[in-house]
Amino acid sequence: MLKGSTLKALDVRILRPLIETRLLFSNCSGGHQRSFSSSIHRSYITFNDFRNKNRWYTKKELVGYSMQDMYSVVSDVSNYYKFVPYVKRSHVHSQKSGAFKADLIVGFPPLNEAYTSQVTLVSPSLVKSECHDGRLFNYLLNEWRFRPGLKDIPNSCVLDFKVSFEFKSLLHSNVANIFFDLICDQMENAFIQEVRRRSGPPSIRSHVLTSQRS
Repeated sequence: MLKGSTLKALDVRILRPLIETRLLFSNCSGGHQRSFSSSIHRSYITFNDFRNKNRWYTKKELVGYSMQDMYSVVSDVSNYYKFVPYVKRSHVHSQKSGAFKADLIVGFPPLNEAYTSQVTLVSPSLVKSECHDGRLFNYLLNEWRFRPGLKDIPNSCVLDFKVSFEFKSLLHSNVANIFFDLICDQMENAFIQEVRRRSGPPSIRSHVLTSQRS
């Protein structure tokens, strides 16, 4: 059996290229995407990051799109592979009223993993995805809630986004810890950009109301 110090050394050896990739993303962002304006709050990691298996992120934001605009994109899980970062495949099945299952393959080199989510829909106010399949995650929750925005601007809404997860594998946890900030911001930005592609420019500039992460 490998001792803790040996495992820690192996983790560093395996993860060093990924750490360098994260630093490259941080240094090369250049402000071209909205997500990068606040995406990397630090350009280093510590072994405390390695020990943190539970991660969560919440954000409340006023956006210049209607509830239906946002709901239509977020609920379009079968097309996630076309516009959501790190999603390589997304297949919807077992559909019934207000719910379906989705098989997804996610990852970034050299890791690609598959899992199944149970998706719950309440149009146009809720898209919730949960995974308890026991292969990749101990648990995974993605939740989007949409509420009316400004009274005098119909094409606006307040979105509440929440993601919480715990990987089964220590290696996957370590990779996620390295990229956590980047992934959260890139994902949210990808949905906003897809809404823009489908519906045109926003009616107002987005305003972050609250944002918290572990």
